[in-house]
Amino acid sequence: MPKRPPMPYSGGKQTVVEPASRLADYEALLRAKKPIAQRYGFACNPHQINPLLHPHQKAIVKWAVEGGRRAIFAAFGLGKSFMQLETLRLILAREGGRALIVCPLGVRIEFGEDAKKLGIQLRFIRRTEQIDGDGIYITNYESVRDGRLAVDGFTAVSLDEASVLRSYGSKTYQEFLTLFGSIPFRFVATATPSPNRHKELIHYAGYLGVMDTGAALTRFFQRDSTHANNLTLYPHKTREFWLWLNTWAIFLQLPSDLGYDDDGYELPELDLEWHEVLFNPGDTPTDRDGQGHLFRGVSMGLPDAAREKRESIAVRVAEVGAILDKYGDQLDQVILWCDLNSEQAALEHLLKARGISFSSVHGSLDPDEVERRIGQWRGRETVALIGKPVMLGQGMNFQQCNKAIYVGLTFKFNDLIQSVHRVQRFGQTRACEVHLIHTDTEREVVQTIRAKWAKHKELTATMTDIIKEYGLARADIAARWSGPWESSGWKHQGLAGYSQTTIVSPKPHPCRRARLT
Repeated sequence: MPKRPPMPYSGGKQTVVEPASRLADYEALLRAKKPIAQRYGFACNPHQINPLLHPHQKAIVKWAVEGGRRAIFAAFGLGKSFMQLETLRLILAREGGRALIVCPLGVRIEFGEDAKKLGIQLRFIRRTEQIDGDGIYITNYESVRDGRLAVDGFTAVSLDEASVLRSYGSKTYQEFLTLFGSIPFRFVATATPSPNRHKELIHYAGYLGVMDTGAALTRFFQRDSTHANNLTLYPHKTREFWLWLNTWAIFLQLPSDLGYDDDGYELPELDLEWHEVLFNPGDTPTDRDGQGHLFRGVSMGLPDAAREKRESIAVRVAEVGAILDKYGDQLDQVILWCDLNSEQAALEHLLKARGISFSSVHGSLDPDEVERRIGQWRGRETVALIGKPVMLGQGMNFQQCNKAIYVGLTFKFNDLIQSVHRVQRFGQTRACEVHLIHTDTEREVVQTIRAKWAKHKELTATMTDIIKEYGLARADIAARWSGPWESSGWKHQGLAGYSQTTIVSPKPHPCRRARLT
């Protein structure tokens, strides 16, 4: 082997001369490090897909079946239930066995109606002993979480409104990773992925088996020294992160994102009105050391915020009454959202006093009674539906109504945006009116919600641009992806049997090294 030429160094450029064969091997290694999600499915003939599905739904079903482990992040009203049902039907038609849909409480009504339209038999179960033969089953998250239903015997599973996986380290998330790890075909579906923190998207990847959660955190994220337990994307990894997501997840806001017609998918206008009510209990708060505060509501901790929420129920419920009075005879149906049992009891008392019929749904009810009360309201036997976003805010279709009132603000953005879109969704024919009530001491909470809403729009806009560029073609991303060797400042030049690599350093230093992540 000829003697290796010296390594010159000048300014911000460092030149390394290596044998061409060695550098070619190194380039191959770098290309292999592309985080492209594998395929776990099989080829799908588009003609086998139910003709009732719209073109964008057929395209996503084909992509999901061929991928085998995929995430469907489609906007409210684009037909996620149709896509999940058809995907599972096609998998069982080839593989046989049983498939399971896991959904929030009450959502099985929606799936049952859609399954009838598609000619699919869907059976609801709560316990393992209720399984009877092959086919598609549906259950609630509680049945799986509490161990009443064993899932190891299923061929495929789809988690509807999969935001239950977002709380990393929670009992639900850890158990779901373990319970479904042996199932070959896995899917998730939700309309609001990662509204405030991008890192939460990798929790879906961990469940699907696309990439280990710890490996993904290390690859894409850096620690934020100003906030504990907060990770931010490496600036030089941002593009790679979004492209990686697009190899296993579809973010769809409109059919036109995939090149199809948007006819019939016009989102109705949303009139979002904030109602601030004055709350002055007559004293100023004190901290745990007995030090008083000059003003209320300034950087309140969770205990103080919870106390303020309890103490201000009367004034906030009175504002609900004022809003209902303004509607008068024009009030056909309305949804009243709350977070506390005491708020729900106060709302029931308010409606009784005004002679307004209502269906009130709370967690202590039997699941069958929950569905009976929801059906009662859907049948227009009652005017108001009272419930909590955490219970009724996901997966339900309440677009027969276009009015919603929040008696208070929830601290969880996902619960808020999900519940708003129970009425504002594709298929809604009227403009939607949403009223959010808060006290003057909660202005900081309002600012936080607005910031998270803007972040959610930023996320969906970024993924929409990538989808429009690459579509659902995983191979196109692999072929056109610049990769780390082309985007990190590496340049290659052949020199008679050697290859010269120039590393451009923004801050030249003789000891600086290039590190691959």
